[in-house]
Amino acid sequence: MLLQPHQRTKLDETQDDLFYDYPRFVTHVDDRFIEQLTQLYCDRIPTNARVLDLMSSWVSHLPKDVTYSHVEGHGLNAEELAKNPQLDHYFVQNLNENPKLPLADQSFDAVLIAVSVQYLQYPEAVFSEIHRVLTVGGAAIVSFSNRMFPNKAIQAWRESGDQEHLQMVKTYFESIKGFGSPEAIVNRPEENAILALFNIGTSDPFLAVTATKAA
Repeated sequence: MLLQPHQRTKLDETQDDLFYDYPRFVTHVDDRFIEQLTQLYCDRIPTNARVLDLMSSWVSHLPKDVTYSHVEGHGLNAEELAKNPQLDHYFVQNLNENPKLPLADQSFDAVLIAVSVQYLQYPEAVFSEIHRVLTVGGAAIVSFSNRMFPNKAIQAWRESGDQEHLQMVKTYFESIKGFGSPEAIVNRPEENAILALFNIGTSDPFLAVTATKAA
């Protein structure tokens, strides 16, 4: 077992559907983070790929000048997903209640989770599904920073820092037979220590873990 039962708990144990019932048309990371994420997608996702954007919203951060054959979106708020111009289709599903994706085996060349992995209570089940729907050689890209809705993040994430988060996500991949060795990507901005004390001039650290489906 990756996580102990108490590590999966949330401060707010009400249904996630209620928390995400109203749309939030905001970005949860800064522009610098988004630029790095878009570049990572550009580097790792080939043209004409079939892409699954899990736990998405009104924006997917995919490069606008790259053509994909299909982009499937998933999330908890239909209004947000409907506003996302990069999605060809979307579905609403609570992965903490039902991690089984209504998608065919080996139907996507890339699967993305952007700044949302901290809310998964049963990540091993979700990552097993990610492996199932990926084509051989397909990439899973999980990105995150140090922001969260603390009332909805699992305890294991709330009570740990960046390095522990990287290791947690690597362990999620390693727990599923058939993924290659996960790769951690870290880019922390240089900051003025005095300004950082007052949260002035700081920017979000960019953290990601990627892995590909092995033959």
